[in-house]
Amino acid sequence: MNETPSPIRETIRVIYSGRVQGVGFRFTTRDIATRFPVTGFVRNQPDGSVELVAQGDPAAVRGFLDAVTERFRWNIRGCDESPVTDETELISFEIRR
Repeated sequence: MNETPSPIRETIRVIYSGRVQGVGFRFTTRDIATRFPVTGFVRNQPDGSVELVAQGDPAAVRGFLDAVTERFRWNIRGCDESPVTDETELISFEIRR
């Protein structure tokens, strides 16, 4: 019996700090996500940072995160990136509250 191997999928969580709220970060990030085969979400945090979770093929996730960083290079002062080990599959890319 031949089984098709499941595609490699990674999930990365990034916390962006700096001037990342009130500048269209979430909406622009959602628009950038449409250019990549990724799922996930973006949301503001109470401390003024923005949380982004991206899931997909490792190259697509990296390309997406690089595009977000490039677009907001003047706003981002720091980013804390970490892998997510929860195997929950995300269906779309959305803005969460």
